[in-house]
Amino acid sequence: MAIERMDNVGIVVQDMDAAVAFFTELGLELEGRTRIEGPVADECTGLDGVRCDIAMLRTPDGHSRLELAKYLSPAVISGGPGNRPHNIAGTHRVMFAVDDIQDTVTRLRPHGGEVLGKIAQFQDSYLLCYLRGPDGIIVGLAQELH
Repeated sequence: MAIERMDNVGIVVQDMDAAVAFFTELGLELEGRTRIEGPVADECTGLDGVRCDIAMLRTPDGHSRLELAKYLSPAVISGGPGNRPHNIAGTHRVMFAVDDIQDTVTRLRPHGGEVLGKIAQFQDSYLLCYLRGPDGIIVGLAQELH
């Protein structure tokens, strides 16, 4: 038995509109938004009284999806300051391939995007950077050099 695919990556946010605006500016396409609640939501998450708004976004190639979740109940538990460094256990990032890293960074700045260090070059292969977005989400950007 093997997995068929990775369906999506889920991220809990506090400001859904800001997160959707950030990721659509990055280039993801909004599939839809809905509210999740009831016994199945409680059983699946192991929480009681789940009421959660979700937004599902997909990459332009249609192969990957990102699920943003805003919990209305139970209340969101803060994971600490939104400016946590990347090397904290359990902290992860989502990496996206882009065609123009500098343009992408410029477009994301008005949506709260802030480069953590600087755009770095890995050999003759890639330009790379980590960018912090809404709610402290860390997004990696990679531009393949030809």
